[in-house]
Amino acid sequence: MNNYNQNPNVNNNKAPRKFNPYWFYGILGLMIVLLYLFYGGGGPVQTQWNDVRSQMLPAGDVERATVITNEDIVEIELKRDRLQKYEGKINVKSNYSGPHFYFNTPKGWDHEAMFKEAQEMIIPADRIYPAYDKSHNYFGRILEFLMFPIILLLFWFIMFRGMARGGAGGGGIFNVGKSKAQLFDKDAESKKVTFSDVAGLEEAKVEIMEIVDFLKSPNKYTDLGGKIPKGVLLVGPPGTGKTLLAKAVAGEANVPFFSMSGSDFVEMFVGVGASRVRDLFRQAKEKAPCIVFIDEIDAVGRARGKNAGFSGNDERENTLNQLLTEMDGFGTNSGVIVLAATNRADILDKALMRAGRFDRQIYVDLPEYRERLEIFKVHIRILKLDPDFNVDFLARQTPGFSGADIANVCNEAALIAARKDKQTVGKQDFLDAIDRIIAGLEKKSKLITKDEKRAIAFHEAGHATVSWILEHANPLLKVTIIPRGRSLGAAWYLPDERQITTTEQMMDEMAATLGGRASEELTFGKISTGALSDLEKVTKQAYAMVAYFGMSEKIGHRSYYDSSGQSEYAFSKPYSEKTSELLDTEVKHFIDTAYNLAKSVLVEHHDGLHTLAELLLEKEVIFSEDLEKIFGKRKNNRLEELGLIGDNPHDSVETGQK
Repeated sequence: MNNYNQNPNVNNNKAPRKFNPYWFYGILGLMIVLLYLFYGGGGPVQTQWNDVRSQMLPAGDVERATVITNEDIVEIELKRDRLQKYEGKINVKSNYSGPHFYFNTPKGWDHEAMFKEAQEMIIPADRIYPAYDKSHNYFGRILEFLMFPIILLLFWFIMFRGMARGGAGGGGIFNVGKSKAQLFDKDAESKKVTFSDVAGLEEAKVEIMEIVDFLKSPNKYTDLGGKIPKGVLLVGPPGTGKTLLAKAVAGEANVPFFSMSGSDFVEMFVGVGASRVRDLFRQAKEKAPCIVFIDEIDAVGRARGKNAGFSGNDERENTLNQLLTEMDGFGTNSGVIVLAATNRADILDKALMRAGRFDRQIYVDLPEYRERLEIFKVHIRILKLDPDFNVDFLARQTPGFSGADIANVCNEAALIAARKDKQTVGKQDFLDAIDRIIAGLEKKSKLITKDEKRAIAFHEAGHATVSWILEHANPLLKVTIIPRGRSLGAAWYLPDERQITTTEQMMDEMAATLGGRASEELTFGKISTGALSDLEKVTKQAYAMVAYFGMSEKIGHRSYYDSSGQSEYAFSKPYSEKTSELLDTEVKHFIDTAYNLAKSVLVEHHDGLHTLAELLLEKEVIFSEDLEKIFGKRKNNRLEELGLIGDNPHDSVETGQK
């Protein structure tokens, strides 16, 4: 007995197959060909009068000759027993019983005289006299005339039908103005994302869950005279989970959910974007209550009049105008909530951001420690971890990581463990994954001379020394002189998750950044190009202190930062040339002050700097506890508070001496 169909997981109610129109086209074409062969084709073969006069008539092969008066042709029908003689010229195996040959005659041709002259040598009783008739094969003639146009029209129809369908995307030349939104219906059987799948983002989830409650029980709010919000804008850095939140809303609300990207509105054809906006909201109104999600809305919602192309008829602006009209115009969108996401809210048009269109803005920020811990717990559920694995350590080790970064760390750790043929994923695999994501892959094969390696060691030792001694600098976790990515050395710090930063803190951080250049100058009496990234970072930080944060006494309490983004395409600076010179002077003053601070720290701890550099040359990788042995306990040491000192296993680090 076959038990295969008794499996309850097997769906025996298969959907009926859809009719394929191409079968119809094939049958129709075959019928036309057969009709042509039986009625219009397979008929007489063209010949010449000379052949009839010299071969067929003298041999007595002709059974009948018929003059078709309305077409000026003569049809010749052969005797049945003479057909084999003309094999190759006609189809003798065919059951066709009509004329076998025909030839054209000019106007005024005397048929009887010509036939009589051709049969002078034949007995009069056996002579053939032409009969006269008109053509009755109208279908064959018409079909022969229409065959090529019919085939051309069929080919044209099939080609343009495929273009109109546009493949799996649903676009095409005839549907170019149709919306490309993907519909997730409430009755869909696909796996739904719910709020339980979204770790962290607790404040954002509270606000976004109200939208779900609006759709589930709108009467609770409308009975009190309240109105359901028309739009919700999710704003935040890349990778923080804005799109994931939208998917969770779709899964929780149990209403139709239209999803598309802002770039889907923009095409090369004029008016297509506005047409797609109209079609999108038309579909949404038909399925209300529903949610319309527009990802990366900045692609179409950029502030009007800021186009660098100076176009007189900007397609993007036309699309935005239509979107503004649909969201809050003369028409009503009852039950349609627009959910949008962007990481560039500062460049969006003010008309789009006003109340009545996007009533709420939910800021989705980078996760803090507790939120990172929850995100790690979500992503490590599918991993085979060591029994004593500590997730809390990873959350403390990754400040500033987004949800996407954390997912990448977990995946990279699993790949590293598999590459090492391990059965489980351990702590060191995660540390290696973090190192690879931040600084790149180790390149031990890169050729570095002995002098260059020594310069790199003192450069990195300078960073480590200054950051360890200065109280407000970020404490160092690990430093290496093994090349990674595009850098010849790398240092890992644990930045403080603070909301505001003082002048003293920024100066200490700048001094730690310049510690590498200062160490090179003090040790070798010369500088190198190795501090390029350090100088770039310090210069930007100093300009921010002077021009944005008002930390310069000579500039005063002024800021030239433009949060609106309206000066993006401005041709002039918001300050005079004299102020610009003063800005440059103050930036130089801040950088020189930080550089002198770094040099003074290194001079004071000269012996510790050399000891640390020699240790780097020996081990190639050192950790925070090595600095504690050399310089003593650090002031304001957050590494001890977080339990990160002593957690780095030295024996698992691959050094250059292996």
